[in-house]
Amino acid sequence: MNAPSTPIAFIDLLAQRRRLGDRIDRAVMGAVDAGQWIMGPQVVEFERRLAAFGRAEHALSCANGTDALALPLMAWEIGAGQAVFCPSFTFTATAEAVCWTGATPVFVDILPETYNLDAGALERAVQAILAEGRLKPAAVIAVDLFGQPADYPALAETCARHGLKLVADSAQGFGCTLGGEHPLHWADVTTTSFFPAKPLGCYGDGGAVLTDDARLAELIDSIRVHGKAIASDAVAASFAHEAKYLNTRVGMNSRLDTLQAAILLEKLDIFPDDMLSRNAAADRYAAGLEGVSKPAVIAGGVSTWAQYTVEVDGRDEAVRRLKSLGVPTAVYYPVPLHQQVAYADCPVPGGLPVTEAKASRVLSLPISADLEPDVQDYVIQSVCQVTADLRGSAPSSLTAARSGAAVG
Repeated sequence: MNAPSTPIAFIDLLAQRRRLGDRIDRAVMGAVDAGQWIMGPQVVEFERRLAAFGRAEHALSCANGTDALALPLMAWEIGAGQAVFCPSFTFTATAEAVCWTGATPVFVDILPETYNLDAGALERAVQAILAEGRLKPAAVIAVDLFGQPADYPALAETCARHGLKLVADSAQGFGCTLGGEHPLHWADVTTTSFFPAKPLGCYGDGGAVLTDDARLAELIDSIRVHGKAIASDAVAASFAHEAKYLNTRVGMNSRLDTLQAAILLEKLDIFPDDMLSRNAAADRYAAGLEGVSKPAVIAGGVSTWAQYTVEVDGRDEAVRRLKSLGVPTAVYYPVPLHQQVAYADCPVPGGLPVTEAKASRVLSLPISADLEPDVQDYVIQSVCQVTADLRGSAPSSLTAARSGAAVG
């Protein structure tokens, strides 16, 4: 195996930057020269187009993906004494936003095949919390981990049965579909992040909330701008000044920067094609990684492949050996949230055996829309060799497949 002549990037953000360079430069300078740097027209246009892409009635941008999770919880007035069910196998933001409201995260186990929330485990967790009687179930946050949709039909059924709000945390999976439908088809809201490494990322922080609920959208619009007065507030009609100077609820300062909106408008143009390229790369991995436990996608699901995550024995040694071969990797997530100090007191009804088993085995490989097939071949060959060595046997083949039609 001959290593590529240039270092392999885990997520090659600069390749996309080179591809879009002139377009991004023009968009940014256009926004700079226009001088409307806070909630400018690019933000309005981006929200309109984001809603159309996500098949939502309303899209409200905000400062980051964590705020995107907190905003609907605040609008629903979820708080102390209430339980919000979520996975422990996720980034801390999922549970962090719950804690901001004063509510309590209740951790639920995941499905071993997809790493997403287990609807059966959710039902058992809700029943356990109801039986205990200390917390009132209020909402569920499902995470589209690694880019693929959670089992929303099953989760929505549980939520409907218990009167729970359903949030699709699509920070990694915005654009994913299930049976041709976006998560919002089942969820009350979809939230996302535009952190640079996300499939649809900006050049800083950003986030958004999508919903079909007009009243909820209006409340979120208020909360993201310091609790400003909105049309439905009775006092707003007689107020002759800017709405942000009449505060009818406690809010936050969470606005998407106009420059980031300008960048995201250009990136949204190419996002469908980038998703096809990511799926083609995932297909090449699936065909070429022999003897490696590869990710499964839910039936009828299309993933955005924010990460391509495999499972290996001796994971930490595999990381070390791959690094020595010039192959970068990442571990999402080495310590589940329920095992971390910040969340040690949160309920874990029934335990989390699948979550705990996966945390020591998962390993994510380089993937992006710009991953070159010859570079990916080297990654595939290296992973096959290292995992075979760790198993104590030679791989049956080091031939990496170049085939694999993109999932539409």
